[in-house]
Amino acid sequence: MREVLIKERQKKQLSQKQVAQLLNISAIYVRKIEKGDRTPGRKTLFKFEKLYGVPVKNLFPELFEE
Repeated sequence: MREVLIKERQKKQLSQKQVAQLLNISAIYVRKIEKGDRTPGRKTLFKFEKLYGVPVKNLFPELFEE
């Protein structure tokens, strides 16, 4: 689970469906990203960053671990 990603969505009071609409992706894809079952592509990573106002490194820390 990507707790930071979920927490940021909840802070903005957005549903997964609303996030999907804002990012132009499917709600199922948002759910899988939040669960950690999928890793979004570069373009989508930066869409999340822009939407939440939080650096990609904080939203997806496992992508930057050595």
